Amino acid sequence: MTVRTTPIPLEDIESLAVGAWILGTGGGGSPYLGLLNMRQLYAEGRQVSLMDPFDLADDDDVAVVSNMGAPLVGQERLTDSRTVARAVEIMERYQGRKFRAVMSLEIGGGNAIQPLMAAAHLGIPVVDADCMGRAFPEAQMTSFAIGDLQPWPLSMADCRGQEVIVARVTTWKWMERVSRKACVELGSVASTCKAPRTGREVKDWAIHHTTTKAIGLGRAVRAAQRRHSDPIAAILEAEGGLRLFAGKVSDIARRTTEGFLRGTATIEGLDGDRGARMEIAFQNEWAVAWRDGVPVATVPDLICVLDAVTGEAIGTETLRYGQRVAVVALPAPPILMTPKGLEHVGPRAFGYDIEFRSVFAPTAAE
Repeated sequence: MTVRTTPIPLEDIESLAVGAWILGTGGGGSPYLGLLNMRQLYAEGRQVSLMDPFDLADDDDVAVVSNMGAPLVGQERLTDSRTVARAVEIMERYQGRKFRAVMSLEIGGGNAIQPLMAAAHLGIPVVDADCMGRAFPEAQMTSFAIGDLQPWPLSMADCRGQEVIVARVTTWKWMERVSRKACVELGSVASTCKAPRTGREVKDWAIHHTTTKAIGLGRAVRAAQRRHSDPIAAILEAEGGLRLFAGKVSDIARRTTEGFLRGTATIEGLDGDRGARMEIAFQNEWAVAWRDGVPVATVPDLICVLDAVTGEAIGTETLRYGQRVAVVALPAPPILMTPKGLEHVGPRAFGYDIEFRSVFAPTAAE
C-alpha cells in the first residue's frame, strides 16, 4: 500500500527545535546539536518525511528512538546522527525484520529531532507522534507503559562502537534499572531504540501529531520574535498555557548522578512577583515548583522556564545565575492525568508526597 508522506522542509526543523525545546520542560537534551546535524544532512541532499500515525498498517513495525542519559553530558559529547541510526539497525538485526517508520520517544528537547536524524540515514518516514507529549526521565514514564505494552527489547549504541541489547525484563521499571546501568557504563549518554511498536499499538497508545504541534509552537515563537512582540504571550496563546512567575535566577544546584541530572533552581521575583521566591526541583526535567514554600505546579503539567526576552526554553543543564526568566505551565496530554497515568508520572512517581492538582483545573483559576 502506498502511504502519503509529507516532506519536512528545513525551515520546519528550525521551528521544531524551538518548539520541542519548550515542550522538553528543561530536559530531553538541547535540540541545538541535533539541529546542526539536520542542517548538514539537508546540505548533503538528504530529506525527511512525516507520516500520519493513522496511515500505519496494524502490523507495521515502528522504531522508537531517543538519546538516553544526563543532559549535561549530552552537551559535552556531541550528537552524531550515524549513532542514532545504528541503534535502529542493531534492533533490525536482532529482530530480523525492517522497520516501516521511526518515531520519537519524547517530543521534548533534542529527542524530538533524534528520529529525523535516524530517518535521514535509513530512508524511512517519521511518524507524527511520541509517547510522552513532553519529556520525562525514565522508561516507565510513557503512554506505552501506561498501556501495559511490552517493555522489551531495547538496543543501545554509543559513539565508540559499543552495542548493547536488553533482551528481556519483567517490568518497565526493570527496563529503566537495567538500561540506565548500561547507559552509565557508556558514559551517561547513549542512543537507543526502545521496544518496537506495531502500527496498531501506535494508533492505540501513542500521543498523536506532536511533531506537528512542536513545529507550530516554534513557528509562533519565531514569528513573535520577528514582530518584536512578546514571545511568552505567543506561547501561552498557542498552547493555552498560564504564566506562573517572572524573576531572576539567584541560585542553581545540580549534580549528575545515576545517569540523571538532578537539582533545584531558585528564582527571585521581579515585576509583579517582586518580593516572592520560586524554587523548582528537577530530575532532567522540571518536576515541582514551589512559590514561597507552597507547591503551585507539578508533573505531569508542563513546567517551562523560558528566557524572558526571546521566549526560548532554558534547559536544566544551561540555567545560570542572573538569567531573567518567565516560568509558565502548559497542559499535559490527557492520558498522563488519568489515575493510571499519575501512577507513572505524577509527583509521587518522582518522590514528592504531593497530591497532583493541575494548574488548569477549574477551581485553580477561581
